[in-house]
Amino acid sequence: MNAIVLSNVSKTIKGREVLRNINLELERGKIYGFVGPNGSGKTMLFRVISGLVKPSSGTVAVFGQTLHKDVSFPSDIAVLLEKPGFLEQYSGFDNLNFLAMIQKKIGESEVKEAIERVGLDPHDKRPVKAYSLGMRQRLAIAQCIMEKPQLILLDEPMNGLDEKSVDKVYEIIREENKRGCTILLTSHNKVDIQSLCHQVYSMSEGAITGMTHMTVG
Repeated sequence: MNAIVLSNVSKTIKGREVLRNINLELERGKIYGFVGPNGSGKTMLFRVISGLVKPSSGTVAVFGQTLHKDVSFPSDIAVLLEKPGFLEQYSGFDNLNFLAMIQKKIGESEVKEAIERVGLDPHDKRPVKAYSLGMRQRLAIAQCIMEKPQLILLDEPMNGLDEKSVDKVYEIIREENKRGCTILLTSHNKVDIQSLCHQVYSMSEGAITGMTHMTVG
């Protein structure tokens, strides 16, 4: 069964076509990479798939539900887009725990486990405003994995990470995929894409321009 189906999806903003006639069928349980220069449409594609942006034309279905028709937003999804936003005056644990309390899917122990998985300390009382860029990025990844969603979208997840943290995120992505999660990611780093993805889509000027099958070790 497909996790995501896009049919003739286009998006126009202020007269500029930022997505052009996108057709995609992405199977469950695989890791998909999207590459292309800045402005090629990768982030907008993720916004459309996550339901944050409604396409100007075409349809988007996630797990069999058509967005903006059957549901407003996909269920069982986690998204990391651009700069993650947090409540600056609260600790990393408090930020994620607030979200967990709203969703009511997990408790404090699962929040702590997710924070530890990304190499942060759930008992660190420092406010997020004192975090480095890399720490913020890792906290955002912890937020994505803490409820064990079936679909994760990661836009440049390695931004701001040192080599050790990148290795840890590689490991997390593989572990999440192993439990059956479908993962979409963008990266400017070809090594990220080649190491992690089953299929890689190239984008340019809002269009899909090619697809490559990868051999994932």
